[in-house]
Amino acid sequence: MKVKKYTASSMSEAMKQIREELGADAVILNSKPLFSGGFLGLFKKRSIEVIAAADPDSSSLQARKQKERKQPAVPKADNSMAAKPLTPQPIQPQPDVVKELADLKSLILKMQSKDSQKNFPEPLKEIWDTLYGQEVDEAILAEIMEKLMLRWQEAGGGIPEEMLNQYSKEALLDKMPSGAFDASNFEKKYITIVGPTGVGKTTTLAKIAAECILKQNKKVAFITTDTYRIAAIDQLKTYAKILNVPIEVAYNLEDFRKAAERFSHYDAVFIDTAGRNFRNPQYVSDLKDIIDFSYDTESYLVLSLTSKQKDMEDIYKQFSAIPIKQLIFTKADETATYGAMLNFLIHQQVGAAYITNGQNVPDDIEKATPENIIETVFGEKKYEGSS
Repeated sequence: MKVKKYTASSMSEAMKQIREELGADAVILNSKPLFSGGFLGLFKKRSIEVIAAADPDSSSLQARKQKERKQPAVPKADNSMAAKPLTPQPIQPQPDVVKELADLKSLILKMQSKDSQKNFPEPLKEIWDTLYGQEVDEAILAEIMEKLMLRWQEAGGGIPEEMLNQYSKEALLDKMPSGAFDASNFEKKYITIVGPTGVGKTTTLAKIAAECILKQNKKVAFITTDTYRIAAIDQLKTYAKILNVPIEVAYNLEDFRKAAERFSHYDAVFIDTAGRNFRNPQYVSDLKDIIDFSYDTESYLVLSLTSKQKDMEDIYKQFSAIPIKQLIFTKADETATYGAMLNFLIHQQVGAAYITNGQNVPDDIEKATPENIIETVFGEKKYEGSS
């Protein structure tokens, strides 16, 4: 793999250099604007830096083909005893090369993001430090900082800190999924709460149900399919008693359908599910064996903010067999970094309904909005919990 860095006045000029040296099969790994010269940080000249890579074997093969096409055809002698020419075999794509390029691009992007912050004006560097400390994704961070730097250059510097923060928030808002954060009303009668073990599904279900009863004056019922944990049914029964709502236990699909039919005249029926190892695909299959998702049902996936972003992504992928309407993030009071939440919503383009921050029912829960998520990442909103 041949990798080379190019600096040019424009992307078209950089592409011309890349084609001449690396060939038409070269791959762009990364590009970023550069600012040089100027006086007192102003009137800097803008250029672009591009990192490209090419497979040497592929480049040499392409050169040979071009050379062969330029050479005049030589008449072949009529020799029936001559060996027949071999039919050229198609070149198979190399998975290792694709993976190598992806890994290399990620590494370069990470290194450039860390190095570029040294050249930011101080107000922009503070924003970079905040977002980087919150573990905002490198690609997202680079894009936000590029937009801020362009605004800084256009304004000739001297932009107030409050305005820079506002520009940063607006840039992040533009990347968030639109129209996917409305948790004011449930569209379907049956609300299923799913997720891995230990994320607080049952307590979250009770908080949402309490909000429906106390604030929206809805008639609510519970169904639990969590028959794996010894205390699971008792826990939900306790909440049901406090909230004065009926509850049914479903051990199989027939039980679920009977319970759903019994509660058909209720405004909202909340369905609690078992939490087990999300890495086992049988878990989601078991849910389908107990819950009839063809009913008037919408599902919410519960994720803990104490989880790693990679684990969140794996959980979401595992539950993709179920139509997930929105996410619910729990344990906001048990972490100090919220970049993973922001990254996940932007990458997956899925909305969030609620954020919880403690064990108290019906407190310690609020509706999620793009604005309060971004404020949390900037440290302007704190989740301390009341328990």
